[in-house]
Amino acid sequence: MIYLSWVTSFSEGARLQVKVQPRSSRNEIMGITGDCLRIKLTAPPVEGKANKKLVKFLGQVFDCGAGKIRITRGATSRRKLLEITGVTEEEIRRRVGDCCRKRE
Repeated sequence: MIYLSWVTSFSEGARLQVKVQPRSSRNEIMGITGDCLRIKLTAPPVEGKANKKLVKFLGQVFDCGAGKIRITRGATSRRKLLEITGVTEEEIRRRVGDCCRKRE
């Protein structure tokens, strides 16, 4: 399945393509690069720590519980596909835009 956009809708919420940079100095959304949302995380990519941090961090960003975020592809890769239930594509775009503007 190929997605042309970094975020798309599905029946229960939105799918989000991300590229994670682990072992960073802080957790932050860096912006959009091609078809992925770039995210820096402090956690190392060991024993699922970066995945757990990613889910927790995005739960805070999108104001939803971590239980609503699921990694559907790329659990052992830097590129991941996530499904977020109960949050619309438009809401994700708005919140990511807000995060990027705060960085400027």
